Amino acid sequence: MRLRRVLAIIGVVVLLLCMCCAGAGVWIWNAQVISTADQVDFTRPLAVPPLAPSRMEAGRRVFDLKAQAGEHDFGRGATPTWGFNGDFLGPTLRAARGEQVVVNVTNALDQTTTVHWHGMHLPAEADGGPHQLVGAGKTWSPTWKIDQPAATLWYHPHLHGETAGHVYRGLAGLFLVDDPATSVDALPHEYGVDDIPLIVQDKKFDGGGKLDDSSAFLGGVGVLGDTVAVNGTVGPYLDVTTERVRLRLLNGSNARSYAFGFPDGRRFALVGTDGGLLESAYDTDRIMLSPGERAEIVVTVRPGERTVLRSYPQPLETGLLGDRFTGGADTLDILQLRAAGTLAPRPAVPQRLVGMPRLNRGDAVQQRPFKLSGHAINGRRMDMTRVDAAPERGSVEIWKVVNNDGTPHNFHIHDVQFQVLTRGGAAPPPQLSGWKDTVYLPPNVTFELIMRFSDYADADTPYMFHCHVLYHEDAGMMGQFVVVPPGGKPGVIDHASHLAHGAHH
Repeated sequence: MRLRRVLAIIGVVVLLLCMCCAGAGVWIWNAQVISTADQVDFTRPLAVPPLAPSRMEAGRRVFDLKAQAGEHDFGRGATPTWGFNGDFLGPTLRAARGEQVVVNVTNALDQTTTVHWHGMHLPAEADGGPHQLVGAGKTWSPTWKIDQPAATLWYHPHLHGETAGHVYRGLAGLFLVDDPATSVDALPHEYGVDDIPLIVQDKKFDGGGKLDDSSAFLGGVGVLGDTVAVNGTVGPYLDVTTERVRLRLLNGSNARSYAFGFPDGRRFALVGTDGGLLESAYDTDRIMLSPGERAEIVVTVRPGERTVLRSYPQPLETGLLGDRFTGGADTLDILQLRAAGTLAPRPAVPQRLVGMPRLNRGDAVQQRPFKLSGHAINGRRMDMTRVDAAPERGSVEIWKVVNNDGTPHNFHIHDVQFQVLTRGGAAPPPQLSGWKDTVYLPPNVTFELIMRFSDYADADTPYMFHCHVLYHEDAGMMGQFVVVPPGGKPGVIDHASHLAHGAHH
């Protein structure tokens, strides 16, 4: 009798434990999904980053940026943040193709940082990667000639091992390149009126209202927040005064991907991606952006209506578990558009936008494989002194890039804009048909990227390639290449002297 009673008790305990585990499993499973659909009170006017003032000196356009600490209101009182020329984020730099620019970057923080010009074609010594350190109290003044199509680029720190924290605290801003030859007058183009930058970032907060950058549970991608800030504004609305509005979307998040659309399923025109306008406008109802990617969309509104830009669940293609624990199942309200009762007319979006010279497979002199898995590329983590590739100036190369694990990764290459030749052996979809510098990599799908390394050669100063999920980049999922003169060889990467000086003066 006693044995039977003991076994019965054990059975009940085991059953209770199983029920608890199952209940906990269900709770964990459900807790991983965030939905703010129709839950956001859009009560704050969208902040639009000011255009950075500049001046002409000796024929060069000069900008001043100062990285500084401050406080920002995300609706939870004063939160400690960092920004450029202010408390959070930075001004929009704007310059025209053909101009020589100088940016005086002053670091008023108490620690070293860098500023990388994401998407910009420029000399390696001006790139602002992990070798171009700006020490506390120091100023770095890179200069280069703008020579690329009209595009929405951005700038952010790129300190090895510290990028995620610096970007998350607020160090980021847009850099718009103007070029009449590769822009279209029929598109909305009045900054802050019908041409609106949207830096979309997810944040989470601790009990005291401070930014919380702890990694998401089981996600393996770093921070995933439940609060969306657009240009630093939580719960933003935009008063739209024109029939059509151009939204320049930047995924400025550390890890989260977004699939932008509208609750009524309205279609919009995708007109540009990372490196500039597409050849043809692409009519769609969704655009997915992984961290670092940009898209320019033109949305048509009706007088007096309100609608919401929303991010929908998206197939990250990492499996049911992977997608759920890395944000792929989330629904997030981003921005409310409030159309005025009377709207100023704007032309229809032309189907044909700009000519795009195609790079030819037959011109490629080199093919290189890049396999991303764990926190490594081709099995190797970042080494500040190792050169992983040395393409020759003027050459065309094809990089075959694949995500070999079940985690979301993407791939960003400094200095060049590339074209996607193939995705999984097939021609790329329309949203990948233009100039790109960052591309999302679903697991086990090979991308062929083709690019030309023009203008600049420096055997001793590298550019980076890396996953732009910042947690992965900081953990070592990055490599570096130098562009060498024809027939040249890579030099020696002397990072120690950069560390010793902390900055160029």
